[in-house]
Amino acid sequence: MFYVDEARDGRRRSGSDSQPLWSAVLCVCCALFVTASTGHSAVAQAPGGSAAVAKLSIDATQVVSPVSPTLYGLMTEEINHSYDGGLYAEMIQNRSFHSTWEGEPPWDLVRRGDALASRSLDRSTGPSRALPYSLKLSVSAASARNEAGLTNPGYWGYGLQPQTTYAGSLYAQVESADIGPLMIRLVNDRTGAVQAQARVELKAGAWARYEYKLTTGAIAASKANHLELTVAHPGTVWLQLVSLMQPTFNNRPNGNRSDLMNRMAAMHPQFLRLPGGNYLEGTRLADWYDWKKTIGPLVDRPGHQGPWFYWSTDGLGLLEFLEWCEDLKIEPVLAVYAGYALNGSHVATGKDLEPYVQAALDEVEYITGDTSTRWGAERARNGHPAPFPLRYIEVGNEDYLDRSGSYTARYAQFAEALHQRYPQYKLIATDGNSEYATKVNPDISDEHYYKSPADMMDLVHHYDSVSRTGPKIFVGEWATRSGSPTPNFGDALGDAAWMTSMERNSDLIIMASYAPLLVNVSPGAMQWPTDLIGFDAGTTYASPSYWAQCLFAAHLGDGTVRSAIAGENKRFFYSATVSSGERLLHLKLVNASNVDQPLSVELTGINGAHKAKMTSLHGATFQATNSINDPEAIHPIESTVPVPGSTWTHTVPAFTIEVLDIPLR
Repeated sequence: MFYVDEARDGRRRSGSDSQPLWSAVLCVCCALFVTASTGHSAVAQAPGGSAAVAKLSIDATQVVSPVSPTLYGLMTEEINHSYDGGLYAEMIQNRSFHSTWEGEPPWDLVRRGDALASRSLDRSTGPSRALPYSLKLSVSAASARNEAGLTNPGYWGYGLQPQTTYAGSLYAQVESADIGPLMIRLVNDRTGAVQAQARVELKAGAWARYEYKLTTGAIAASKANHLELTVAHPGTVWLQLVSLMQPTFNNRPNGNRSDLMNRMAAMHPQFLRLPGGNYLEGTRLADWYDWKKTIGPLVDRPGHQGPWFYWSTDGLGLLEFLEWCEDLKIEPVLAVYAGYALNGSHVATGKDLEPYVQAALDEVEYITGDTSTRWGAERARNGHPAPFPLRYIEVGNEDYLDRSGSYTARYAQFAEALHQRYPQYKLIATDGNSEYATKVNPDISDEHYYKSPADMMDLVHHYDSVSRTGPKIFVGEWATRSGSPTPNFGDALGDAAWMTSMERNSDLIIMASYAPLLVNVSPGAMQWPTDLIGFDAGTTYASPSYWAQCLFAAHLGDGTVRSAIAGENKRFFYSATVSSGERLLHLKLVNASNVDQPLSVELTGINGAHKAKMTSLHGATFQATNSINDPEAIHPIESTVPVPGSTWTHTVPAFTIEVLDIPLR
């Protein structure tokens, strides 16, 4: 993510007008919204009439540059409750009772009838060194009809489905078994009906782990549910790591939500940049992503403060990131922490930086080493004996924001160690962006763009004349931003225009990933608009930009062919690539104007008449969009169009994205 002042226009500012003040993030984002939305009102008028006929010439026999097979991928980080309260399948919020000035939100007491009970955080006892504290539940009066205990609202509810089993576990220390069984229930918020329940027999004594299952019956799907844990007798019990997992993608233990994983799979990604941008660094040096604390049993993971104002459980840790890649059959792009924090502080090079360099070397060994290595063996103990694939290592994140100028030396110390130990991997630097070059000598430079629709469309020729003798480009974060919480159709048009540019320049741009990918749209869950996929506790929806991403990635090709256009309107964009093995032309047409665009097409390389498969995406205005309550307002429409031969005509309607697959045989 861009850091505070970069959020307005995606360009780096210099001098004293740009201060890293995290408290200003939300104000900046709100200001961006108002400006972007009102700025489009003049453009998003009702379609009417047609532009002049444009001449589009395509020679499908002449490939002028390759298309990178890894062009489109995924970038996520812990923002907008993307992991906790999102992709990670845990349903209980604050399962380890992390404490703030409010206590242990959102936990509260259940005291039915005349039951008497209290709760308190006990820092003297816990089930592990990582979790040396617990929530103490003291019940002085309770009965079968007057139970006492705790309640948890989940992450803005519990998304329950009929005939579904949810797997739970908890750690408990019990003063006396007289407190009786612990009853665990999922309860409907509106009716009070018990949706599922389980009975856990507690045993007196030291810390022990208990498992339970909650299975729903023929209920209606809903998210307006909460969890209750109650007892019917007086006594004292200490609780920690109270968990309830929904079914996961591929039934992966400690895995991810199936619906969100399916959304990602439909994007045809080739890689995942992990563990994410600001999430890698943290606001302070102490908050860096220390991967060694995110592996192993959950009870041995302390969690850490994330950069977007809430605690990260690290249930989705390094191994889970890698298994996420494995489940989607994509490769990881590993970002290693490089000694910089978002508050502007950094670790001095030399001896002070050595532990972080060693952590990076160990992390690569954990990912790629065989079981004869120390960290490869640790990965095997964690349940995954086979190494993971790896080709790219990114050193840091957005280090062009480091005004101390320390990145050059920090990068050099990391690069020397990584090249010496792992010469086979390509290194990605993060100090170059857009209008200036990286100061180090990496294989690849990571560049980020967050812009309005108008500015994104004006950027589409930026890479056309960039030198091909420098590093390759990874557009590691980019988005057209005006909609909230997810992109509107104007954003989708800006995204599609930008993707035509990346495809045309894919000999230079070898990877790209939209950011942020996910947003929990529940009130209070979002920190950053605009985000690709929206969800709540029960459902997900696809934004117009998501559909544009799917269309472009599913029809990529392996070579850009020679083409030219004349007479088009100023907001018309296109890409022409071929899949050489299939002899298929992928023609992507983007009309971001409010008037139709007629085309006269001359296509060299086609053999006779054909029918082309066409998928189109259309919005009536820039502001048209999808939402959690209206998820299908804009969606792809499939059809066929005749291509009679080498010369034909076609009209692209106003505010429309089209992808045509044209057989050449």
